[in-house]
Amino acid sequence: MESIPLGLTFDDVLLVPRRAVVRSRKDISTRSPLSRHIALNVPLASANMDTVTESAMAITLAREGGIGIIHRFMSIEQEVAEVLRVKRAESYVVDQPYTMTPDHTLRDAREFMSLHRITGLLVVEDGGRLIGILTGRDIRFESDPDKKISKLMTPREELVTAPPGTSLEEAKKILQKHKIEKLPLVDKEGVVRGLITGKDILKITQFPQATKDPRGRLRVGAAIGVKGDYIERAGALKKAGCDVLVLDIAHGHSDFALSAVKDIRERLGDVELIAGNVATAEGTRDLINSGVDAVKVGVGPGSTCTTRIVTGAGVPQLTAVMECAREAEKKGVPVIADGGIRTSGDITKALAAGASTAMLGNLFAGTEESPGVTIMRNGARYKLNRGMASMGATISRYQAEMPQMLEDDLTDVVPEGVEAMVPFRGSAVEIAHQLVGGLRSGISYLGARDIEGLRKNAKFVRITEAGMKESRPHDVDVI
Repeated sequence: MESIPLGLTFDDVLLVPRRAVVRSRKDISTRSPLSRHIALNVPLASANMDTVTESAMAITLAREGGIGIIHRFMSIEQEVAEVLRVKRAESYVVDQPYTMTPDHTLRDAREFMSLHRITGLLVVEDGGRLIGILTGRDIRFESDPDKKISKLMTPREELVTAPPGTSLEEAKKILQKHKIEKLPLVDKEGVVRGLITGKDILKITQFPQATKDPRGRLRVGAAIGVKGDYIERAGALKKAGCDVLVLDIAHGHSDFALSAVKDIRERLGDVELIAGNVATAEGTRDLINSGVDAVKVGVGPGSTCTTRIVTGAGVPQLTAVMECAREAEKKGVPVIADGGIRTSGDITKALAAGASTAMLGNLFAGTEESPGVTIMRNGARYKLNRGMASMGATISRYQAEMPQMLEDDLTDVVPEGVEAMVPFRGSAVEIAHQLVGGLRSGISYLGARDIEGLRKNAKFVRITEAGMKESRPHDVDVI
């Protein structure tokens, strides 16, 4: 029998401190590539799990400098709607503002505004010519749901508008001068070409680190599968403005995954594409050769994943990241460390080992922004967190992909994950701040100013169980 190599994970090692070269953590850069053509100011991505990431999470993380990956366990239309919510959440100019025609009713308007989570919309005639605006103030006390919005809107002659191409500074002056919140952009024919809002301008100054596309919109990723409607889904997401597609499959080093990557690349061209998960240099190499822009690394390290127990397969996460990153570096392709991260120190170790971004599930699952309701248990607040190969998630996926599935077919389901409750953790903003603060400290301890320097200066030392015990609080009663 050939010798068996040693596999290590985050708790098996520490980083050896080096001479610090910065006076303050604020002087440290955490900018890092997510994929070939997209960089993040904060190397954090929320996992594409149905208990972790929908539009609320994606918006919050993008504003903090990271990115959210919308899960795929919904219809194409629903996933597209989630992406659009992120793309519309913040922009200097809304290129395609929501509109309705004057013969729609108040009921129609309220349902539309509730669905899209907006407080106002433009009223247009055929051809897109602006004839008015309808806001919450116009309908706040109206009780007749069948009333036409043409009777409720603020008419065109009372509106302040500006031409397309109006600069940010010009828009600020107009909004301030007329004490208005919304500024429609209208061409010489009166056709709507965009919308600028005071709220969006304010957000630009509130979130200077935000991850944005060239048009000033928040960046967002979305997951797709490798079977069924994945090409249709990918095309719809790209059309909606999704910045990066994530091919989501537990075993990314498979013919299914490699074929899907090639198919997407051939049909959709230059779309930014991440694929995984893999845990070996060979799997990384095959995905890169198939045409991906980043590789997601991690087979079995997630808190709700039981793949290693059920199948006996996997590689401890630190070793997996090191081997995959070493291979990916040859082609200049970033890798994402997905799973197994419990602390900011784990993020520092993952990036020092060669990852460019850390993907988190459990840490974000219990936050306000994660999907699902908060549950009270014994006086404490919790949220559901489930692995995407758990029994419940697997059944949901099968029923979505194969509606004709019979109950007898459920006997074939072999779950590789669990469903669990996680403590409510408040806002994802606070979690992100704590994680990034710890990462900045870790970079400073390695005598570096940025992630590139962290990786260059990194020297790991293996520790024993006693060493890990020593690393945690001990011999005290923690308050």
